[in-house]
Amino acid sequence: MTPDTRYARAGDVNLAYQVVGGGEADLLFVPGWVSHVEYAWEEPSLAPFLERLASFARLILMDRRGTGLSDPVDRLPTLEERMDDVRAVLDAAGSDRAFLLGISESGPMCTLFAASHPERTAGLALLNTYAESQLAFDYTDEQFRRAIDVVERHWGTGITAELFAPSRADDEAFRSSWARFERRAVSPGGIRKILMMARDTDVRDVLPSVKVPTTVIHRDEDSIRIEAGRQLAENIPGAKLVEVPGADHFPWVGDTTPILDELEHFVTGERGREEPDRVLATVLFTDIVDSTEELSKRGDRAWRDLLTQYYGVMRAQTERHRGREMDTAGDGYFAAFDGPARGIRAAIAALHAMEPLGIRIRAGLHTGECEQIGDKMGGIAVHLGSRVCGAAAPHEVLVSNTVKDLVAGSGLRFAERGAHVLKGVPGEWNLFAVEV
Repeated sequence: MTPDTRYARAGDVNLAYQVVGGGEADLLFVPGWVSHVEYAWEEPSLAPFLERLASFARLILMDRRGTGLSDPVDRLPTLEERMDDVRAVLDAAGSDRAFLLGISESGPMCTLFAASHPERTAGLALLNTYAESQLAFDYTDEQFRRAIDVVERHWGTGITAELFAPSRADDEAFRSSWARFERRAVSPGGIRKILMMARDTDVRDVLPSVKVPTTVIHRDEDSIRIEAGRQLAENIPGAKLVEVPGADHFPWVGDTTPILDELEHFVTGERGREEPDRVLATVLFTDIVDSTEELSKRGDRAWRDLLTQYYGVMRAQTERHRGREMDTAGDGYFAAFDGPARGIRAAIAALHAMEPLGIRIRAGLHTGECEQIGDKMGGIAVHLGSRVCGAAAPHEVLVSNTVKDLVAGSGLRFAERGAHVLKGVPGEWNLFAVEV
């Protein structure tokens, strides 16, 4: 359920914010360049991240002015105005003192707020961020302008997935979801202005004045260089630096557990004690072939209706074959089964059931040990299943050799599709097409 969106008043600007969770401490999630507090709960990669934050804190979310559901503005706010916005949201949310979580481009502003208003700041968590952009990006002015040109030109197509979530960049459903996020969050011209301001920000002189407890968490292969995180930790008195592996700039993509555990420990003094259950499962991924062309041909309303029918078919076949729906994004569907033969038969039935709808789908399956926390499932086996789906041809059910070997004697027949290198998965994998 999406939390209620409310509005705080800062001068003549209305700021959208939400409050969720009931922890003893308040945690204000200050977005980086752009955000959309309601779509955040619709995005399958981001919502679980926010749910975990809300499990140990009273989580406050906000859209900065000019983005998301907050008022549009004629010009970008200064750091001082953005601090006023934070104060206004805290006041509206009834928070006298909160931990600040500054991510990416919001880190410098959060640092300045913590130094200027220690009475309102219980602690400062800086995640994949920086004090000065030059060290963070190591771009010349000309290189930076060219990069901004590319972002503006391709804004609304999911370019954020390509730039800031490399482990999911080839996931069509993920990219489609983030394309919608971009379009809802800000216009192409707006993102250009935000990035230009980020280029000019430098709060190095402020760092020694931060006197509140501070933790700096940084992925070691992040697009914001690890040296920027080290600079923060070295110059903020008493700050703790936590370097975690990974190249995804979005902290809710990739292995989120080390980041979330550190944040929970920082806010509560305790680490999450929930250990993931590891279960053997067969994962099924499907998506619609040529979805972009189908959307263009049918139009937005007809496409939404088609997606509803598509998901209805997938859910019916998943339930019929004793599976569990795990996730959806864009035109992607993810389910898990306790037996590989049931997963294959669900996929075959779904393929044929799409014919009256006038669409074709592809499907991929893999069986392996998955990590399960609550109703979510992850791990390398899930990643591999998604990659198998991506390698499938239209109207094809493609499986890993593991699945094929496990259904011996089931009557299912397969055709060899050779060895494949699946992006992000070590080694070569022999794949087989199910005879449908």
